[in-house]
Amino acid sequence: MKILHSISFVLVIVGGLNWLLVGLFNWDIGMLVGGPTAIITKIIYILVGLGAIYLMSTHSHDCRHCEELSEKVVTSKTSM
Repeated sequence: MKILHSISFVLVIVGGLNWLLVGLFNWDIGMLVGGPTAIITKIIYILVGLGAIYLMSTHSHDCRHCEELSEKVVTSKTSM
């Protein structure tokens, strides 16, 4: 389940950044991969949505996967 959690987390981050770009610059990541009607764009949007649903239904405030991930990020930043 750790892999599914990590994939879902990355997908939700990508979705959030996409909305930020849409809000600030009216620039959609989906346009880079074939436009709004391309199958790959729809698949990406569906995966982002499924990732969000998965995280909403399984995530808790004391998620050990997130704690491990944040420890790795802090460790990698301090070793630079």
